[in-house]
Amino acid sequence: MAERAAIVTGASRGIGLAIAEALAHEGYGMTISARKPDTLTQTAERLRADGHEVEGVAGNMADEEAVRLVVERHRERFGRLDVLVNNAGVGIGAAVHEHQTKYVDLQIAVNLRAIILFYRECAEMLRAAGAEHRKALVVNLSSIAGKSGQGWLSVYSATKAAVIGYTQAMNKEFATDGVKSVAFCPAFVDTDMTEFVKGTVPAEQMMRPEYIGEAVHFLLRLSPACVVPEIVFQRPGEQL
Repeated sequence: MAERAAIVTGASRGIGLAIAEALAHEGYGMTISARKPDTLTQTAERLRADGHEVEGVAGNMADEEAVRLVVERHRERFGRLDVLVNNAGVGIGAAVHEHQTKYVDLQIAVNLRAIILFYRECAEMLRAAGAEHRKALVVNLSSIAGKSGQGWLSVYSATKAAVIGYTQAMNKEFATDGVKSVAFCPAFVDTDMTEFVKGTVPAEQMMRPEYIGEAVHFLLRLSPACVVPEIVFQRPGEQL
């Protein structure tokens, strides 16, 4: 069994997959989660074929029971948690007068509430890892839209700004426990979530998911005495 273990949500593609691959290359056993079972199974099988220890748990992170299931399955398989990656997210654009309550609630549930629930369910394991090596890590996916609110993506921007605030609070709450939290705030990354803007910003002008994965390698090597509360990934010339 791997000496250290991680949970990665939204891990079947895009940024989540890139982070899962980075953790796999660091030798972490992993529980990966995504909403669609078929793509999750394909990702898990590919990682296992490369020699990595992977548990796949499909589920909608808007569902509290799905969050609990991911953590329970991880605990049963690995018995420890050194890294938690809250990557699952959803963005639904609309003008303010066109907001549908079900889509407002969905974005809040997946982008923010799920992160809060994962901290709650994982706190004991994270503190245990922090007590052991003082380098337990939580990565929360925010967005550059959380640093600078965007019209039409107003609800998404609000949830991602809240992720930054919650990350700051968790660094204070876990300050003496050896558990560090960081909010990733990327601009446009070439994934399926940015298809809506590729007519204006071509894919070749966007960042690649693996650039975000590289930041995880960096964070894993930091001294316990150093906390990086957020990382903003901007494209050249981009303004907040």
